[in-house]
Amino acid sequence: MTRKAGSVVFQNVRKTFGAFTAIPDLSLTVEPGTLVTLLGPSGCGKTTTLRMLAGLEHPTSGRILIGGKDVTMLPANERDVSMVFQSYALFPHMNSLENVAYGLQSSGMGKKEARERAENGLELVGLAGMGQRLPAELSGGQQQRVAVARALVLEPQVLLLDEPLSNLDARLRRRVRTEIRELQQRLEFTAVYVTHDQDEALAVSDRIIVMKDGRIAQEGSPRDLYETPASSFIADFIGEANVVPCDIVAVSDGKATISIEGLRHVVPALSARPGRAKLAVRPSAITLEPADDAAFPGRIRHAAYLGDHIEYEAETAGGTLFIVDPSVDRLLSPGTQVGIGLKTRGIAIIAE
Repeated sequence: MTRKAGSVVFQNVRKTFGAFTAIPDLSLTVEPGTLVTLLGPSGCGKTTTLRMLAGLEHPTSGRILIGGKDVTMLPANERDVSMVFQSYALFPHMNSLENVAYGLQSSGMGKKEARERAENGLELVGLAGMGQRLPAELSGGQQQRVAVARALVLEPQVLLLDEPLSNLDARLRRRVRTEIRELQQRLEFTAVYVTHDQDEALAVSDRIIVMKDGRIAQEGSPRDLYETPASSFIADFIGEANVVPCDIVAVSDGKATISIEGLRHVVPALSARPGRAKLAVRPSAITLEPADDAAFPGRIRHAAYLGDHIEYEAETAGGTLFIVDPSVDRLLSPGTQVGIGLKTRGIAIIAE
């Protein structure tokens, strides 16, 4: 249904609001046919970036290109993009078919053709036969899909999604994000997706751009960001991580031997050099052993049974560790002395 997917390029874009600088200097590229997520905490600049791409804000300086065309100062209606808003913005007095056809008719398309395109759009998102239902007669997930269909039938070069799942409950959010990802991969349209939800970003993205204070803190594939965070901020923001001090004892053949409170372990070296460093350790990468069998002692401070896993907090000489243990057959009570071990995956030296 969509026309050829377009690229997105920001070249040294700066955005100020009076004396406040929201975006100091932003350069990024979104390749055609990919889904790229702008991820970050509130106030990091991700929504301002999306609004500039949509034409709802204009940069103070720099250039924005869509499909190779400079759109920096073009108004929203002259850009080849469609946007799915956080609130869905469906007309409550129109049924689903009329909502999807609205943009087509507003652009001058005949009523019959617009209706046919709208029906195809609803079928595309799995809502065939539901065109006569009003938004109030649809579930939250169905309303969200109507909003996506309304955007897609305009055949934009780029689809923009602003926190599209924030109004859904957790279970529905998981299902709908899968539907969005499958739809994007099947139709191969370019999508720029904004969220503050790390799990959502990991689940849907080809590439994630993590923003902090209007700048790019790190960008890469979900696996790259999770397994090789470039800073303590990234390590803690992309999934939870324990950031602990360590000593890099030796580096050889792309591997580093590190020492934490006497426990030695081998991890990917990247650009590490011998000396003091910080280590990002995922909660699931920590093992709990009998106290006599490990050189890294700890004491259970808190335990919480959550059905398919147990969450622990353990006090160690290097600080408190958060641990996710899949072994639900045992529950270690607070005060229990344990030995801390490390798995092979889920551990990375922080480059900062």
